[in-house]
Amino acid sequence: MSLPNDPIILFSYINTLLRDEYSSLDELCKSLCVPKEQIEEKLASVGFAYDTNSNSFK
Repeated sequence: MSLPNDPIILFSYINTLLRDEYSSLDELCKSLCVPKEQIEEKLASVGFAYDTNSNSFK
């Protein structure tokens, strides 16, 4: 499955998956076979960072 290319849509998509299906970013990335850094860098480019306490990007 390919991830959304637009970082704002990716933000919403990833947070929805984290909320509904995955207990951590590591678990999500492993399941989707996507490097964690790829998601973190794309979302950091628009000011979002992963928060482990809330299991979401903010």
